[in-house]
Amino acid sequence: MKGKKVWGPAVVILVFFLGVLSGDLFVDRPTAQANVVYEKLKIFGDVLSAVQISYVEEPDMDKLVEGAIKGMLQTLDPHSSYLTPDMLKQVEIETKGVFGGLGIEIGIKDGILTIIAPIEDTPAFRAGLQAGDRIMKIEDDFTKDMTVMDAVKRLRGEPGTSVKIWIAREGLAELAPFTITRDIIKIRSVKAKDLGEGIGYVRLLQFQQDTTAELEKALQSQVKEKGELRGLVLDLRNNPGGLLDQAVKVADTFIDSGLIVYTDGRIEAQKYKYTAHRKGTYGGFPIVILVNAGSASASEIVAGALQDHQRAVVLGTQTFGKGSVQTILPLEDGSALRLTTARYFTPKGRSIQAKGIEPDIVVRDGREPREGHPGAIREKDIQHHLKGEGEEETGEPTGGKTPPAEGKRMKKEEPEKGKSGRQPAAPALEGKKGEEKDIQLERAVDLLKGWEIFKSRFLDKAKAS
Repeated sequence: MKGKKVWGPAVVILVFFLGVLSGDLFVDRPTAQANVVYEKLKIFGDVLSAVQISYVEEPDMDKLVEGAIKGMLQTLDPHSSYLTPDMLKQVEIETKGVFGGLGIEIGIKDGILTIIAPIEDTPAFRAGLQAGDRIMKIEDDFTKDMTVMDAVKRLRGEPGTSVKIWIAREGLAELAPFTITRDIIKIRSVKAKDLGEGIGYVRLLQFQQDTTAELEKALQSQVKEKGELRGLVLDLRNNPGGLLDQAVKVADTFIDSGLIVYTDGRIEAQKYKYTAHRKGTYGGFPIVILVNAGSASASEIVAGALQDHQRAVVLGTQTFGKGSVQTILPLEDGSALRLTTARYFTPKGRSIQAKGIEPDIVVRDGREPREGHPGAIREKDIQHHLKGEGEEETGEPTGGKTPPAEGKRMKKEEPEKGKSGRQPAAPALEGKKGEEKDIQLERAVDLLKGWEIFKSRFLDKAKAS
C-alpha cells in the first residue's frame, strides 16, 4: 500500500454529514424510509472509499464529489443541473439578455447534443446552423455523454475568439465542420411594428428583466400613433421563455382580474398563485397570439392565461410543453443547484408539462420542421423529461387539475432564473427575412380585420336595435 493515501476519515465525515442531512429531510417520514435512504448513502460512502483507495491513480476528491452530484441530478429531468460558480454567474448574465457566445439553443435528443435553433442575427444564425443539427464534436472532444451545461461552457467565450464544431445533418454523408467566431449575443426582448388599419404587432423574443417595460413602451407608441388599437398580434413564436415574473406581468398587461398561472409542487413553499390586477390593463381590442413548437415555458404561461380568460385567440402550432418551475438553490461554496421544484398550470387547471398549449386555430407556415424531423423537438422528446399528467400510465399527457381555491394561502416560489445552459426549449428555425411569406401572421391579420367587419355589421347593429 506504499504511496497511497487513505481518505478514510474524510469519507466517514462525508457519510455522517449526508446521514444527518437525510435525517433533516425525512424527519416527518416513516423511519423505515429514512433507513432506506441511510443505507443508500452508506453504499455511496463505500464506493467513494473504494475509488479513493483502489483506483489506479490518485483521484481528485473534489471532482469525484462534483461528478456524483452531476450524475444524481441527471437522473431527474433535463432542467435540473449543478451550477459551478462560473455557470451561476452566466445564468445571472443571461437574464439581462447579453452574453458572449455563438447564439444557439441546445438540448439533448436521443442522447445526442442537438441544436434546437440558432438565435436570429447571431454568429450561429449567419454561419448557417440549423434546427436539428447534431453537434458531434466541439474542437477535438466528442460530445457523447456531454451535458448541456458542459457544452455551453465550451461554446461560450470571449467575443472575437473562435470555436470549431462538427455537425451531423440529415442529408449529409459526412460530418460538416463549422468554425464560428464568438460575439456579444445581445437579444432584444421586444420588437414592434405597425401592420396598418389600426392593427399593432409586438414580438417577444424572450422574457428578460426589461421585457414588461419594453412592452409598455411599444404599446404606448402604437396607441399614440393610432389613437387606439383595433387589434394586436402578440408574436411568441420561437420564444424559449425566461423569467417567470416577467411572464406574469406580460399576461397581467392584458388581463384585468383573476388567476394568471399557479404552481404546484410537493411542499407548501412550492405552491403559489399569480393573479391579475385591473390597473394598467390594455383592453377593448382583440388579440391574436402566434405560437409554435418553439414557444416554451414563460411563453406558454402567457398564451395559456390569455386563452383561458378568452382574452386572445391562439393561432399556430402546438407549443413546446415545458411546464416546470426551476428554483436556484445557492450552496455555501458559491455554486448552486438549479432544481425543478413544481409544475405550472393555466388558470383553468391545464398542465403545460410535456403537452404544451394547443392553438385555437392550427396554421402551419411551412418553415418550421414537420413532426418527426430531427429539428421538431418538444419537451416530451427530451430524455428524462418530467412526465406530464397521465403520461406515465398512457404514454400521452392528459387532463389537468383543479386550480387552488381563491382563499387558499400559498407561499411565493422563486422565479425561474432564465435559461441556464440554454435550457432545452425548442424554437424552430425561422427563415431569413424576405425568403417566404409569413402565413401565420397573414392569417392573424385577416382574423383581426374580419372581426372588425363582423363587429361593425352585426354586433353594432344588434346593439342599436
